[in-house]
Amino acid sequence: MASRRTFIAGSLALLAAPWARADEAAVWALLRKGAYVILMRHASTEEGLGDPKGFRIGECSTQRNLSEGGRGDARRIGERFRTEGVRVHKVYTSPWCRCRETAMLAFGKAEDWTPLSSTFDMQDQEHEFTERVKKRIGQYDRHPPPGNVVMVTHNVNIAALSRQSVAPGEMVIMRSQGCCDARAVERLKV
Repeated sequence: MASRRTFIAGSLALLAAPWARADEAAVWALLRKGAYVILMRHASTEEGLGDPKGFRIGECSTQRNLSEGGRGDARRIGERFRTEGVRVHKVYTSPWCRCRETAMLAFGKAEDWTPLSSTFDMQDQEHEFTERVKKRIGQYDRHPPPGNVVMVTHNVNIAALSRQSVAPGEMVIMRSQGCCDARAVERLKV
């Protein structure tokens, strides 16, 4: 239980940290240019913290899933991307059902990628997964995608990558920093 308390305390501290935001129109203009990686937290879920004891990745009925409001939010996010003319080249997702469903409702496509898995109860894998995601983002420095890459994941993963704690459906826009690193350049909540 100490790891969950540590996570909650750390998340609250990150939320309180100052973060300058550009106006929303400027963020959409940035995304229309493409070649960014968008770390997106899954949309709102049913009540709870983490997943029920004994959950299984391949069985959505054993996990904490999107709420009806979360499903509507995911659809609105996708519609906003289309309205704003933001091209999404590729969508990677955590294999957790709430992330995959968010990605599918918003963007109509998603590829499961293990390094986006929640490290909430797997702190021993956090460093490895974070480094693998940084490396993938870093590859876009040499080979920019013809659009943006969206990675739908969990708050704990986004915090490890960007030092930002985000609300459900909120996004951190990342830019490659060479071969193996990335930096947060903006946040967006639709």
